[in-house]
Amino acid sequence: MRLHRSPLVLLHAVCAAGVGSASGAYFAYAPWDPSMGLDAFVQLLGAVMPLTVGLVCGIDADAETEATGLSNLLSAPSRQRALAARISSLWLMGATALGLAVSLFAAILAFGGKAVLEPAAYAASVAGLGLGSVPMYLISYAIALRWGRNVAISAGAVGLVLAFFSIGGLAHGLMTGQLTAAQANSFALLPTSWAVVLGSLPVEISIAAGSADPSAAVRIADRLVEAGCLCATASALLSIILSLWISRFEPAQHES
Repeated sequence: MRLHRSPLVLLHAVCAAGVGSASGAYFAYAPWDPSMGLDAFVQLLGAVMPLTVGLVCGIDADAETEATGLSNLLSAPSRQRALAARISSLWLMGATALGLAVSLFAAILAFGGKAVLEPAAYAASVAGLGLGSVPMYLISYAIALRWGRNVAISAGAVGLVLAFFSIGGLAHGLMTGQLTAAQANSFALLPTSWAVVLGSLPVEISIAAGSADPSAAVRIADRLVEAGCLCATASALLSIILSLWISRFEPAQHES
């Protein structure tokens, strides 16, 4: 494992710092409700995760194929452990980047005098984004190994569109004032949407708790539990399937 030397580390850091700072600066001084701005920002992060994960997994698998012919993975004493370590490292980079982006967003809002939600809401949102992205890492790395980088990225792009469909579109809640993750449609049942839903729901719970109908927070919390259980169950099943698959996987042979 040489991910500490990978350009993906710098890519994660730069992207997280850029999007967190730019979005925080915008919502700190824009006329939008800052709590709805946070919800929109988190939804943006969650919705782009399928594409981001497809890109990262595709680049990593492609680089490993070119460098070693996947020997570090396929010749390891345990393919399952080697693959789990690889995916876990990529996921950890992604989760850290999400935490950095949300932290910068929150810090800039606070600097602008618009820290409207408790820190627990930000932390729970990052946790939701991280948990919700697990299935996409499992799926995307398998796609990258089997069909290559371009297919993994293309699948991620489709996933991005489906994720936005689950909440009615980009910034739909910001424009309408609706808690769109709590009202998510059938697209929210797809793995591509779990990061956006699980990342947004903790924010919407906090917003609802301070509204004229605090009981709405309880209903949204129930939805969060349901979505979290679905994601966790699917992640476990996908892990088992991927473990069985990698034990028999052989890369495609290309002519020189």
